[in-house]
Amino acid sequence: MLIGFESPETWNERQREMLQAGQTAANLAHCNTWMRGYDIDEVEKELIGTCGTPINLLKDMEICFKDIPLDRISVALNDCAPFTSTAMFFSMADKQGLPYSCLRGTTNQSDFLSHYVSLHMYCRFSLEGHRRATIDCIKFCTDNVPLWNPLSVIGQHMQQAGATPVQELAFTLSSAIYYVEECIKAGLDIDAFASRVSFFFDSTISVMEEIAKFRAGRRIWAKLMKERWGAKDPRSQRFKFHAQTSGRELTRQQVLNNLARVAFQAMAAVLGGAQSIHTDAYDEALNSPSAEAARLALMTQNIIAEETGLADVIDPLGGSYYLETLTAQMEEKTWEYINKIEAMGGMLKAVEKGFIQNEISRSSLKDVKAIEQKEKIVVGLNEYVIPEEMDFTPKFPKPDPVKVQRHIDRVREIKKTRDQGKARMALDHLKRVADGKTGNLFEAVLNAVKCNASHGEVVSALRDVYGEGKPLIVGF
Repeated sequence: MLIGFESPETWNERQREMLQAGQTAANLAHCNTWMRGYDIDEVEKELIGTCGTPINLLKDMEICFKDIPLDRISVALNDCAPFTSTAMFFSMADKQGLPYSCLRGTTNQSDFLSHYVSLHMYCRFSLEGHRRATIDCIKFCTDNVPLWNPLSVIGQHMQQAGATPVQELAFTLSSAIYYVEECIKAGLDIDAFASRVSFFFDSTISVMEEIAKFRAGRRIWAKLMKERWGAKDPRSQRFKFHAQTSGRELTRQQVLNNLARVAFQAMAAVLGGAQSIHTDAYDEALNSPSAEAARLALMTQNIIAEETGLADVIDPLGGSYYLETLTAQMEEKTWEYINKIEAMGGMLKAVEKGFIQNEISRSSLKDVKAIEQKEKIVVGLNEYVIPEEMDFTPKFPKPDPVKVQRHIDRVREIKKTRDQGKARMALDHLKRVADGKTGNLFEAVLNAVKCNASHGEVVSALRDVYGEGKPLIVGF
């Protein structure tokens, strides 16, 4: 469940409410300032807490998880290179005396290729910097945090940007091929890390197409693991994926219709075999979800799980002529894309050449035109429209300026009163590791956050070494 507003205190309060209501995992979404690599004392207050929670220092993470047992829940951290939030979470466990072996969760935004293709605010430094940070984080977690998923390969960003289900699956698997090959080059054995590779997909209202996508992905991943990389451990061949209902399909018009959309999107993910699901709140087309909307989104999951019987059996639609045909077609088209990308030199080369961006842009434009010309009906948007004055307007919260200022003051106070020598030494060490070929970059980040270096300071230090990140935008 997406939870986040102006302060760690707000996140903690909402998260504990959701856990009491039956939620079994925590999802920490960050605000725009964090995504761009800055601290909240570096930006205008109006930008803070607009779509998530600002996490600047280890203290912020500790407030988020106050009275939440770290060893009893699974945590999804929307964290990307250099993975300061993951480092803060592990540091928090260290302070509580918890062994890393009891921590379960996912570094949920670790796929930098998807960011360069479709989520440009995460492009903090160069591609090489992102590559180094990602592989070193995977190596650290493989050796030290056995139940953690350090690599979540993301198709959701690309489908939200306009990719078709076939493109989402093909581009995601091509990214996974790149990461696996890089890990092998770094000296990791395939069966040592492959079981902790996970995927993050979009789930649209095109129910049968989505089910076919997930089933085809399962086939292709198992084949790649077994035949291309020679994985022996059956766990390496598992296609573990998280699915989020498609926010792209939610409308601002007749916003309550989104409740029905989300239910069908979630149903597709369940029937496709998702290991975990994020149901969007009906008001997310307007803002971060209100407390009421978040509860309704959670209860949608509970109703599917407890009342429908859809989760009682594996692959309940398997054997359907229509679905089996769709799955075979999806698999064939996905392999065509994968082979084309491999012929270009792999996913990184395809991204650098702009091929992926152009394919997504074409699909997005085609979809927009179909809606404009009513070839594709969206209820309440281009058909079955009602007058604006008859429409329901939800209430949604806005960041509390008092809480925002309190958070800014706390960050400034910690930066002022910390051991400046330790913080500076940790950041200098981070730069040396980044600039050299030896040492683990994630370990250096972990050391820095333990010394109260902030998220913005860590990102800034790595920008000094790797240069500013520049989105690879290509016209077609």
